[in-house]
Amino acid sequence: MTDTPPSLQDLRREIDSIDEQVHNLLMQRGDIIDRLISVKKTQEVGSAFRPAREADMMRRLVQRHRGILPLDTVESIWRVIIATFTYVQAPFSVHADLSVGEPAMRDSARFHFGFTVPFLPHFSAGAAVDATAKSRGDLALVSATSSRTPWWLALEATAAPKIIARLPFVERADHPAGLPVFVVSRVAADAMVTEIEMWSVRVSGWNADVARTLSPFSEIIAVPDTVSDGAALLISVPGPDGLRKITDALTAAGASMRSAALVGGHATRYTVPQT
Repeated sequence: MTDTPPSLQDLRREIDSIDEQVHNLLMQRGDIIDRLISVKKTQEVGSAFRPAREADMMRRLVQRHRGILPLDTVESIWRVIIATFTYVQAPFSVHADLSVGEPAMRDSARFHFGFTVPFLPHFSAGAAVDATAKSRGDLALVSATSSRTPWWLALEATAAPKIIARLPFVERADHPAGLPVFVVSRVAADAMVTEIEMWSVRVSGWNADVARTLSPFSEIIAVPDTVSDGAALLISVPGPDGLRKITDALTAAGASMRSAALVGGHATRYTVPQT
């Protein structure tokens, strides 16, 4: 004898029950956030964004995921949940640099932060960062692969915003919001994650050979300075001794470091294994 398969009505009732449970759990999460605001007084200290905690949450999400539901959908749902509840704690806006293309940047912002968080367009990375610096807890999204100007110089001051994340965090070739971007904001020191350190470095003697020498050690965005025969670099290096390797490589290549300032950090990206 075999079990009688469930009817469509039975399966739909199960789905309705699960949907109700999900909604109830989200409302319970909201109740906890409401209590958290009272306990921590988050609205009085600025952004509630917590890059280290978020990276840990996303790693655990990917590792436990299974079944037919696409990872893209799960990642986006959790991103929107995190961003929206962060917004509820301490309202913020996303300042987006559209110089790398509006559709791709808007896709990244909506995928990672949803539609509740205000999206404010700018036409340069510098303008997006400047708007964030003038705010209490806003974020800026800027290109993580290229730039026409050294916008990161504005992050060198101690009180300035810093790079706090690199998106997408869950990396795969077919990511629906795959534009590489840095997230810039002003958050609490204990919320930062520096698995990858971000350094603003100014060098003399910059050329293509020096760039090739540094490429095995880090990801680099370079804006040449033709007046001083140098360049302003934004360098991503694994901490904590990555900068020393860069300094040694510059010296070996015949260049010299004029200055270096830590301008943030982010979590090591999670790469989904190829199947």
